[in-house]
Amino acid sequence: MRAPSLNVLGEKLEPCSTDPVTGFFRNACCDTGPEDHGSHTVCAVMTAEFLAYSKYVGNDLSTPRPEWGFAGLKPGDRWCLCAARFLQAHDEGAAPQVNLAATHVRALEIVPMAALQENALAED
Repeated sequence: MRAPSLNVLGEKLEPCSTDPVTGFFRNACCDTGPEDHGSHTVCAVMTAEFLAYSKYVGNDLSTPRPEWGFAGLKPGDRWCLCAARFLQAHDEGAAPQVNLAATHVRALEIVPMAALQENALAED
């Protein structure tokens, strides 16, 4: 049995979202592994601004894609973002808020902790 995944706070990784079910493995957590080339490790709360930004840079997360079982995201939904996309949005002033307890420690390989903390939810 493998050890539980850790979050950026050094604690057990908490679930990000079950509605919609998120995560590279669709297990509600921002877990990652060798097959996750995008590092879907940042648990973010969607905003209208971020969804528009993401669509503008070529990753439309708001349009439903039933052929992939994807209902589309709306403001308030939590979703495991690619760490590089989060960092790009942060650098361009469009980052969504982040749930630190549900953000995988491997996000720190790409995103500085200060950027995550700057966008942390008040509950973290």
